[in-house]
Amino acid sequence: MDKHILVTNDDGVLAPGLLALAQEMRKFGRVSILAPDRNWSGGGHVKTLDRALRVREYRLTDGSTAFASDGAPSDCVALATLGYFKEKIDLVVSGINIGANLGHDVTYSGTVTAAMEAVIAGVPGVAVSLEVPDGFVGTIDFSLAAHAAGRVVQHVIENGLPSEILLNVNVPYLVSSELMHGFRVTRQGLRVYHSRLDEGIDPRGKPYYWIAGDAPTGVVERGSDIGALADGCVSITPLHLDLTSYHALTDLNAWNWDDDTPIPFFELPVQEKKQKP
Repeated sequence: MDKHILVTNDDGVLAPGLLALAQEMRKFGRVSILAPDRNWSGGGHVKTLDRALRVREYRLTDGSTAFASDGAPSDCVALATLGYFKEKIDLVVSGINIGANLGHDVTYSGTVTAAMEAVIAGVPGVAVSLEVPDGFVGTIDFSLAAHAAGRVVQHVIENGLPSEILLNVNVPYLVSSELMHGFRVTRQGLRVYHSRLDEGIDPRGKPYYWIAGDAPTGVVERGSDIGALADGCVSITPLHLDLTSYHALTDLNAWNWDDDTPIPFFELPVQEKKQKP
């Protein structure tokens, strides 16, 4: 069961959730850590191509070595799988994110898109997020989420994952493992966002715009990731990168794409050149 596991996240290399995850993953093999050097929450799936990436070495609080890149979480995974670590990466585990990644969140989440980047590289990927109550104050306990991540990874190692499949794991925030009601394999639920645009003028008199709003909520439905967390269960959602809407293919193919109706063409007026005096 000895594997080379890459641990990454989107909260930054010094985030406590990353350390908790790395310590749990050491039960299953050799762990290498390569994560962003700052918080990339909500950064989505990014690939940096217009500049060089830099990597620095860090020492975590348990004395272990970690590496941090100035790129996005997906950049960190690309660096690792393309050869920054000379040994082949067998599994990528991303997290433990502070806050659940449910429903449409997966398109924004750096935690999840790091696992997506692993799948693109042909490596199994698991994303782990911990639901933290809105307005929570105090030290976050990652022990239950780390334990849940270990259970999931153990099954992945023993059974494997189909190609192009990643697992999005969300753990409810509970004060005791005795309150956890088990694991559920789920579908993506419906996330409801309460965004608003705040406008203002900065001290230099220039306008600025800030996307703000209340924390997202969700529709609690049985079988969904949101429903599982509401029931105190760990949600495991298999995701794939093929975003094709197959049920829409039939409708779209019924449209008359090959008729003889000409496509409108709008010719821009030609500007006359000014005569030189």
